[in-house]
Amino acid sequence: MKATSLSLLKPVLLSATLCLIPLANSQAHESGDWLLKVGVTNVSPKSNNGSLANGTVDLDVKSSTRPSFSITYMATKNIGVELLGALPFKHSLNSNLGNIGETKQLPPTLSLQYHFLPDNTIQPYVGVGLNYTHFFSTKAGGALAGNDLKIKNSWGLAAQVGVDVSLNKNWFLNADVRYINIRPDVQLNGQSIGKAKINPWVTTVGVGYRF
Repeated sequence: MKATSLSLLKPVLLSATLCLIPLANSQAHESGDWLLKVGVTNVSPKSNNGSLANGTVDLDVKSSTRPSFSITYMATKNIGVELLGALPFKHSLNSNLGNIGETKQLPPTLSLQYHFLPDNTIQPYVGVGLNYTHFFSTKAGGALAGNDLKIKNSWGLAAQVGVDVSLNKNWFLNADVRYINIRPDVQLNGQSIGKAKINPWVTTVGVGYRF
């Protein structure tokens, strides 16, 4: 995991180690609850994003941070279904040839979660799900300027660990980290030139409201 993801999670993880305090039932996640969260999400691609054009272009996709939101339905006290959304992320596309363009993407992710301690102040959870990443407004630049560069949409699995920290009956803090499999096909002038192995760590911190 990159340093950005770790630094964002440190305050919440520290709280989790110090404050496993039971709450009254009115402050717990209950069956039928909806959890609305808003925050900031950082998409940090892995360090090696693969090679294109028969190994002549080593791709480097830069990270991006944007406002995000999610909605979770608690089917039971322990099991939730979450949909993650965000404003479009913008990534610079670098390589051994220098900057070769930029792209934008939206990564809605649907996850099935298990909440371990729904009656506690600190409520850790894990999740697995499906991600669909839609790439758009992709533009070639630098050595590829004047060419038609496209990144195709991608489907992939996502894994998640997170924690909710209750403040009162309705409000809580949230932090989570996801690993998402994103390996879209890259095209230049209509021809496939390889796959971008983005596979990012996706870190979110925010505040939530339970209703």
